[in-house]
Amino acid sequence: MEWTADVAAGDWIRDRVDSPWRGTIHDIVPRGFAEYVRIFHPATRDRPVGERWPGLPYARHRREWDEFQRRDPEIDVERVSWAQTAAAIGTTMHARAQWDALVAPGRLVENEDGPRDAAGWRYGTPDLGDLPADLVAVVAGHAAAHTTTPDDGCVAVWEGFGGLVGFMGPAPSRTFYQFTSTPSEEVNAHNEMLSRSVRDPYDKGFRKDTWQDGMLDRAISEGPRLRLLNRAHVLFRGGVIELARPDWFLDVPWRDREAEEHGFPPSAHAPTLVWPDDHAWVISTEVDYDSTIVGGSADLVRALRADPRLEAIPIREDTALTWDADEVNR
Repeated sequence: MEWTADVAAGDWIRDRVDSPWRGTIHDIVPRGFAEYVRIFHPATRDRPVGERWPGLPYARHRREWDEFQRRDPEIDVERVSWAQTAAAIGTTMHARAQWDALVAPGRLVENEDGPRDAAGWRYGTPDLGDLPADLVAVVAGHAAAHTTTPDDGCVAVWEGFGGLVGFMGPAPSRTFYQFTSTPSEEVNAHNEMLSRSVRDPYDKGFRKDTWQDGMLDRAISEGPRLRLLNRAHVLFRGGVIELARPDWFLDVPWRDREAEEHGFPPSAHAPTLVWPDDHAWVISTEVDYDSTIVGGSADLVRALRADPRLEAIPIREDTALTWDADEVNR
C-alpha cells in the first residue's frame, strides 16, 4: 500500500454522497448500492472479581472508592456486543439503536461511572470512528470476495486523527506519559515536567514554529487531500486484500510507530473509507459513528450478516443514525 496524490480517484464518492448533509448514512456513504448494512463496533464491560463496584455518585461514596483503589482488586474485562448489552440492561436491540439510549435511557450522568447491569458489569462505550483491527480484517475478507479487483483500490484515512500528519507548530500534537506498576519519583517528575510544558501558555508564546512530525512523512502530510463535505482524507492506493490479514496494521503507512517506541503494541487506525477499482462496494467508518457502514451487493451484505464474528444488521437507504435516532429505547 502506498500514498497517492491522485485524489480524483475519489470523485465518484463525492458525486454520490449528500451535499449538504441531511443527517442520514448518505452523508458519508454513497447512494446507489443494492443494499446497506450496519456493523456495530463492539463495546467492553468490566467488573471486579469477587466483589461489586462501589456506589454512585462518586461524591457520596468517595470513602468506598478510596478503599477500593487501595485494595486494587483484579478486574475482569471482556468484549461485548450491543445485543448482549441490551439483554443485560433490559432494552431493545434494533438497526437504528444508539448506544446511550441502549444502555441507560435517561440515566447516564456526565462525569460519573459507566452504566451497570444487575450482574455487576460496567459498560464502556464503543469506539467512534475505529473498527477493531481484527474486525477490519473480517470485513475486508468478505469484501475481497465480492469485487473483481481485490488487489486494486483505494484506502482513505481521515486527516484529523491525532498525530497522523505532521504540521508547523510550537510543539507536538501528542505527549506520551510514563506509567509504571510501582510509584517512582523519577517517573512522576518526568510526567510533571511534560504536563507543565504542554499547558504553559507563556512559553508557547515565545516558541518558534518548527515542523512537528506525524505518523506520515512530510511529503504526505503536505500533499493533496481527498476532500468530501466536512471531511478531508489522506489517500492510499492498495487492495482490500491487504487489509484481510489479521496483522494488516503492521504494513500500512499510517502504523503508529511513535506509540510503539513508548511501549504500546503495534497499531493503526481503521481506514475511514475503502473501495475497489470496480466500485462494487464502499466500507465507511465515519469518525463520529460507533458503527461501520457497508454499501454493496445483496450477496456481500448477506455474507457480512452471516458471519458470527460481526454484529451486522441491514439498514435501508436514508437511515438516520444521529444521537436521537433511537425511537425504541427512550
